[in-house]
Amino acid sequence: MIKLQDADDDIKIAAKAIRQGELVAFPTETVYGLGADAFNEKALARVFEAKARPRFDPLIIHIADAHYIEEIADLSKLTGDKRRWLDALIAAFWPGPLTLILPKKPRDSASFVPDLATAGLPTAAIRFPSHPVARKLIEFSGCLIAAPSANSFGHLSPTLAEHVIEDIGSRIDYVIDGGPTMVGLESTVLDMTGETPCILRAGGVTREQIEKIINKELTQRRKDAKNLGALASLRELKSPGQLPSHYAPHTKLFTHEHDEMMALPKKSDEGYLYCSGNLIEDAAKLFRSLHELDSAGYTCIHAELPPEAGIGAAIRDRLIRAGAR
Repeated sequence: MIKLQDADDDIKIAAKAIRQGELVAFPTETVYGLGADAFNEKALARVFEAKARPRFDPLIIHIADAHYIEEIADLSKLTGDKRRWLDALIAAFWPGPLTLILPKKPRDSASFVPDLATAGLPTAAIRFPSHPVARKLIEFSGCLIAAPSANSFGHLSPTLAEHVIEDIGSRIDYVIDGGPTMVGLESTVLDMTGETPCILRAGGVTREQIEKIINKELTQRRKDAKNLGALASLRELKSPGQLPSHYAPHTKLFTHEHDEMMALPKKSDEGYLYCSGNLIEDAAKLFRSLHELDSAGYTCIHAELPPEAGIGAAIRDRLIRAGAR
């Protein structure tokens, strides 16, 4: 594995590697992604192998400009309100931490996204990232890039290049060091294929922000992420981040509401993660803090759950899934 910097010359080296079917970890505004040419099935297979990721879990296709959405999504299947909602969401949140689930082009199309990237589903998850390194990598490569988070499947997401190197560095070809990520949580995944848009994964764009833009209440997939229940049918997994156990440190993690957290007896051999009161800062530092606590040798970690409003919903989702293991 070769570590690169975020200068254009190094990004061009990484872009060439993408074209040649190699794997490149790179920073986005959310977390570090593990990128491969979205239309190279051998490269896609390497992504699943490097992450030990089950193939029923679809990848997100990253594009460098909003107009590329028409190359891989069949927008003719979005009529009336759906198309108006899509245009409004793109205008409001792209580039940025919003992934859209859309019908993909038919199999006989020249730009048919391989089934390996979409878990055999008739839909594709598409995102236009705002991070300048991510956008340059896509542009310089001339490819659309399929990229899950650059970590072993189910483990803590990486927000620093060092997290990638420590976890999967021996299984990939390059990592571009772009410093710490800004949002710190994965993108929000919004399914546009139902009667009403539905959040499949909470993330950097909040439910409240989306509802304000489309002037419509979103479909509620589940009331409380804490009641995840048993694994749903794998055919229902249109999006990454839907498994009950995910984003987990090696150290056992317990989650607590505020009052319960405050009442815990403090033990020197246990780690504690508190809310700061600034949810945006808490989101940006969440995975970095969990990485640090995970490597500190504690017998367990206690994490305070934030309120569910705004980006707090995404933080709660990550912590609850991290504790489900």
